[in-house]
Amino acid sequence: MLCKTTDKAFDDEDWAFEIKWDGYRAIADLRNDSIGLYSRNGLDFSQKFKKVANAIKLQEHEMILDGEIVAYDDKGKPNFQWLQRIGDNPDLALIYQVFDLLWLNGHSTEELTYLERKELLKEALVQNDIVQFHDHIIKDGKDFYQVANDLGLEGIVAKKTDSTYKEGVRSSEWLKIKINQTDEAIICGFTEPKGSRNKFGSLILGKYLNGEMIFCGHTGTGFNDKTLSELHQLMKPLIIEKSVFKITPKTNAKATWIKPQLVAEIKFTEVTKDFIYRHPVFLRLRDDVKPNDVEFNSENKSKNEIVKKAEPKTRTAKNEITKKIGKQELKLTNHNKIYFPDDDVSKGDVIDYYQSISKYILPHLKARPQSMNRFPNGIKGLSFYQKDASEETPDWIEIEKVFSESSDKYINYIICNNKETLAYLNNLGCIELNVWTSRLPKADFPDYLVLDLDPSDKNTFEDVIETSLAVKEVLDLAGIKAVPKTSGSSGIHIYIPMGAKYDYDQVKDFGHLLMQMVHQKLPDLTTLERSLQRRDKNKIYLDYLQNRRGQTLASVYSLRPKEGATVSMPLEWDEVKVGLKPSDFNIHNALKRLKEKSDLFKPVLGKGIDMLKVIKKLEQ
Repeated sequence: MLCKTTDKAFDDEDWAFEIKWDGYRAIADLRNDSIGLYSRNGLDFSQKFKKVANAIKLQEHEMILDGEIVAYDDKGKPNFQWLQRIGDNPDLALIYQVFDLLWLNGHSTEELTYLERKELLKEALVQNDIVQFHDHIIKDGKDFYQVANDLGLEGIVAKKTDSTYKEGVRSSEWLKIKINQTDEAIICGFTEPKGSRNKFGSLILGKYLNGEMIFCGHTGTGFNDKTLSELHQLMKPLIIEKSVFKITPKTNAKATWIKPQLVAEIKFTEVTKDFIYRHPVFLRLRDDVKPNDVEFNSENKSKNEIVKKAEPKTRTAKNEITKKIGKQELKLTNHNKIYFPDDDVSKGDVIDYYQSISKYILPHLKARPQSMNRFPNGIKGLSFYQKDASEETPDWIEIEKVFSESSDKYINYIICNNKETLAYLNNLGCIELNVWTSRLPKADFPDYLVLDLDPSDKNTFEDVIETSLAVKEVLDLAGIKAVPKTSGSSGIHIYIPMGAKYDYDQVKDFGHLLMQMVHQKLPDLTTLERSLQRRDKNKIYLDYLQNRRGQTLASVYSLRPKEGATVSMPLEWDEVKVGLKPSDFNIHNALKRLKEKSDLFKPVLGKGIDMLKVIKKLEQ
């Protein structure tokens, strides 16, 4: 099933909204023993995307799935260029975002409604590192579009909630709403290069209109030496004597014509009434799109012609307020939007919570880069990770450039040193605050080591407590004073002060040593196996790999996006006993506990251990 295009986002309770992924559309056929993975035009993807093909074999039901294969860049955004180069990088991290279900256990589901198919899919799909259920939101398309725009995503897709699945149909019940003006065009030729340019100058673009190929401009930008060479090699075997246009267009240099078999994706500013793209820029080839499908569709209608336009919402004074926090006047939007539906906790409540505990949490955020985990529609909506500060970030927000070796570039991290920045982050939808274990300028030397006790779904919290006490026994042998805290979710984190004296590799290796000793104490309850596929589902994962540059964990005193509005809370060791629950600490009682206990987490910022002395004690 394919989408028509519309210009503007809209709100409508009869429509659902999903992210428009920047990847390869793929059908997974899991019927019988012959598991297949195909492009939308029938190409076999099983060899090109072996990781995905292997991952779908772990499903428990006979199904046909519809989704998109996506590669993510170092900012956590879908990146089609990375996906196209998988042949050069077979270890590339991929996710198959599954958004529809066409068949389940011997029965077609195509006549069910969109929401019924989604419900079945969520229940039937076994998720893992590679196969993920792609969620949706209802009604709030405008806000969702704005979030997608803020995060630099390609766009969103609107789907009628009562729509059935129609194979091969470009339906007005599915609508794509792009953020940037992009389109597919057929490469019909190329011009000779000028100056220092090699291989070719511009691509000559065409598109079908009522069955006839028409000229729609040419593009000479968006290429580098590699793409110039690769494209030229692909075009050479397709060279023909005459153009495929009924009237051969005038070009800005001598033209070489080719068979219309290659499809390019371009971005542009507008299309003229003569069907010419203005300022087209080459983005990539689309080998998943058939040239015959690349046409100007005069039947496309705007969304305003399909559904009744929603009335604009009237915001109340309570819903949008201006407030002086610290030295800044901040506009706090959607103040009464509910973030925790089951607990009746609003966005305003989240902002107020962090302001009330700011003197306790800010020392643990100060000078630390952080990844923003944004929940624009609360904990039951979609969330997004964002590292880079956007261009709209106010000048008074402190931003530090930190070099990322994985992306070979600098990332602009927001540094939260004051109450006003804290409120700004909360207003962006940051329910939780995820920080590095090191501070600037000593980015390579963590202040503390984290031992993360990560239970599976089959473990109880009593299992976590038992493992925590085994960690305590190992630490006592070494003479190490550490601070445990609830994760606010299902686990416990144990922090050991390091005093920023050792680099990440030294800290990580020491953490590995400690976790090996814990595993020796509890071999039947714990595991050091990192792979989810190979890990025993009945065991607690002893995670020491959080101690790496750029890794983030929920800060102490941070809210967590979980039912109950739980808080990650430091503990005294005599509190780590049967009866303790993560839900004991939440948005409603955290401040009272802080006033009673003060900052139990303060020691982790202290002098730090002497690693050599500790290792000698352990050897004894």
